[in-house]
Amino acid sequence: MLTAVIALPLLAPAAAAESAGSPQRPVFADGQAQPVFDSGDVVRENLWVRAPVDSDRDGADDEVHVRVVRPAETEQGVQVPVVYTASPYFAGGNDVQNHDVDVELYVPRAEMTSRYEDYLLSRGFAVVYAESLGTGASTGCPTTGGENETIGATSVVDWLNGRASARTGDGDRVQADWTTGRTAMMGVSYNGTLPNAVASTGVDGLETIVPIAAISEWYDYYRENGAVVAPGGFQGEDADVLAEYVYTREDREICRPVIDELAREQDRITGDDSEFWQRRSYRDDAADVEASVLAVHGLADWNVTFSQTARWYEALAEHGVERKIWLHQAAHTDPYGVRKEEWLRTLNRWFSHYLYDVDNGIDTEPRATIQREDESWHDEADWPAAGADDAELHLRPGGDGVGGLSPDGMARGRPVTESLTDDASKTVEQLADAGASPHRLRYTTGALASPMRLSGTPSVDLRLSFDRPAANVTGVLVDRGHDGTSHVITRGWADPQNRHDRASTRPVRPGQSYRLSFDLQPQDYVLDAGHRLEFVVLSSDHDFTLRPRPGAGVAVDVKHSSVTVPIVGTGGAVRPVAGAGG
Repeated sequence: MLTAVIALPLLAPAAAAESAGSPQRPVFADGQAQPVFDSGDVVRENLWVRAPVDSDRDGADDEVHVRVVRPAETEQGVQVPVVYTASPYFAGGNDVQNHDVDVELYVPRAEMTSRYEDYLLSRGFAVVYAESLGTGASTGCPTTGGENETIGATSVVDWLNGRASARTGDGDRVQADWTTGRTAMMGVSYNGTLPNAVASTGVDGLETIVPIAAISEWYDYYRENGAVVAPGGFQGEDADVLAEYVYTREDREICRPVIDELAREQDRITGDDSEFWQRRSYRDDAADVEASVLAVHGLADWNVTFSQTARWYEALAEHGVERKIWLHQAAHTDPYGVRKEEWLRTLNRWFSHYLYDVDNGIDTEPRATIQREDESWHDEADWPAAGADDAELHLRPGGDGVGGLSPDGMARGRPVTESLTDDASKTVEQLADAGASPHRLRYTTGALASPMRLSGTPSVDLRLSFDRPAANVTGVLVDRGHDGTSHVITRGWADPQNRHDRASTRPVRPGQSYRLSFDLQPQDYVLDAGHRLEFVVLSSDHDFTLRPRPGAGVAVDVKHSSVTVPIVGTGGAVRPVAGAGG
């Protein structure tokens, strides 16, 4: 069987016509760039790109330290596109102290390289790295998602397209005449967040981005519905702490006023949304995105929660952006370590199409690739899954032990109020597995008649009262197995003082009833037949929220409270608990 091999029009003559000694040109087969370049024969340059911003307030434009790695053939007139990674982490990080979360409410320098470098260079892509402002050899200041970081990263795309200036270490001006200007950005975590930021500017020349486990809105990283929360595993981190961590430029004092401003403006007291956070929302500018987007996220990622990609993907869809989504079962990680060969094949085809115009069909294939709990992989038309409909499940009494969770509508009869007492020293897992507890309320369906898939964003609608003027509220969905073991499917948090608007704190009067509705984290999850879906209500979440002293009382009006879950197919698999109030 013959393999189709093409040479890129305008960039490469037919291979048969090339004379001895002429430079290597990109070659494509089966829609993928082939490894025809020597990844060890490259040109390496250290440059500084001028960015039109003065974030360190020294009276001069900031400069972004850039490292270029490109095939040697670019010195012989061959022009190639760029895969670009911007990062605040190349210079390592500082030893920092996180904020105290037990409060009342109210490394060595890293090398500028990546595991993808040889793979991309050998296939005719240049690789560019840039140290984010305030880090490493760049000037400026780190601001944890601030506009200056976006401008700094964008300036490199501008330089690659002849719209910004750059210099060598000796001060000589240098142009990127070796590139076509067509640029992709990719990276994991903060390194994937900067591509979202740059794409939201609509900058010309950025053809595609691959954000992996990336943030699309910083408020949702450090806050949730008015509650001060933390990324999983980093209790007490906030915008100022992260800026301090990545502040690795040589001048260790010039950015102190900027970081002090972050600490003041981030507001760990009310948790309200504000102009500070709104300036750090890329989703608000999704209409300006011109680049295609290959978004990747782990369904078990509690550092950068899945909402960051799910809500970004939804915003991109609303504005007709070309997109694809990869979802895997791992946590905060690169899919290179999850499904290497297929991931590289997808990435190659994606870059070949959007950087070299190879018509390989990747833009017309199913948009969603999802790994299931049994580690099998499936391609689907899009995400959330087609046919996912919201099913409203209502609480039934008994939550201090195990109450019911029923699809049969609001319970009849007299109102029932059930109460819990906050104890932030207990984890969600401990409380969910307790047979009875004064510190949580737990409600369950009957055993599922058939497997049930959730795909989308669950939400809760609670009627609550409090015995104090401040309290956290946490909602959790749990998969309860045949043997009683449990798995947290998803969770979410809210501050009842922000019950009307995440940007506005309104007092809570003890004893008064309030309606509190909020989303849990999006998820795609399958419960096996015979398992039970459980909903757990508690106050503080030990691993994510602030942790006030124990004792705050929360009362739930069972009759007027429910949880809504996006179920694929029929909801008939959900059965009420036998004997639960109906």
